[in-house]
Amino acid sequence: MRNLSFVFICLAFVACNRGAKKDKVIETRTSGTTELLVDESFARILDDQIMVFKSDYPDATVKTVLGNENKILPDFLNGKIKMVILSRMLKPDEERYYKQKQVPIYTDRFAIDGIALITNAANIDTNITVNEVFDMMKGTSKGDRKLVFDNAYSSTVRYFTDSAKVKELPKSGVYTLKTNNDVIKYVAEHKDYIGVVGVNWLLENNADILPYLPKVKMMGVKNVEGKKGGDAFYKPTQNNLINGIYPFLRNIYIINCEGRDGLGTGFANWLTSPRGQLIVLKSGLGPHKMLSREFNIRKTN
Repeated sequence: MRNLSFVFICLAFVACNRGAKKDKVIETRTSGTTELLVDESFARILDDQIMVFKSDYPDATVKTVLGNENKILPDFLNGKIKMVILSRMLKPDEERYYKQKQVPIYTDRFAIDGIALITNAANIDTNITVNEVFDMMKGTSKGDRKLVFDNAYSSTVRYFTDSAKVKELPKSGVYTLKTNNDVIKYVAEHKDYIGVVGVNWLLENNADILPYLPKVKMMGVKNVEGKKGGDAFYKPTQNNLINGIYPFLRNIYIINCEGRDGLGTGFANWLTSPRGQLIVLKSGLGPHKMLSREFNIRKTN
């Protein structure tokens, strides 16, 4: 009887193992599970992409970890999570971990974002030049207007400090809050402040900010003379993003260091595929590739 009981236990164990293996989804380019770090400025566009990708490939699960650039980057650089969405490419010293392990680094641009400057809807003056913005970043502005960003560690702040060639924010004239929603609400209630937010954030159907959107408006920006967009004031419309004439543009990249041909590679390829690019186009951002349209011309007599 003891031997018979032992046999039944072994059979049950084997059956459970077979069931677990059967239920486990094998990782391919269109199935399995992968994890992705996402700069929270681009959360909306990634949600849309993942939703459609999942509908096409039900066995695929793409999990996202959101945060500002400074918060998410360490987890990528130490190899904890090996895929990331950023508004810039890696610097040479940031590639060290993966190069030491001889893991290839694949970087693909899949969208073009604009950084919008917003002002209170009651303001008559809705234009500003790039040099005026840079003067504010340097703390040398002679005007009364002030800049307000989402938070001190965001990719948006980093973009403007790099562009204005300053190492830190001035002690006055430039302020940070916590989120993009906070910026929109603040500008809606304060006439002397210019908010700095990603265009895709303004296009989001976010119930928290819908009451405030009619109270703000996008500003026109004129580039430095001699540069593209330096002939007039341009707003960050989709056409202006695609044509590159709006001054404050930034690319959105997916950086893949998974080191295997799995779901991460499949999703990265999806973002630059015609289907992924169509989602970017519908979102209001600039796609990496413009989709060509073919017309069938038929002779009718």
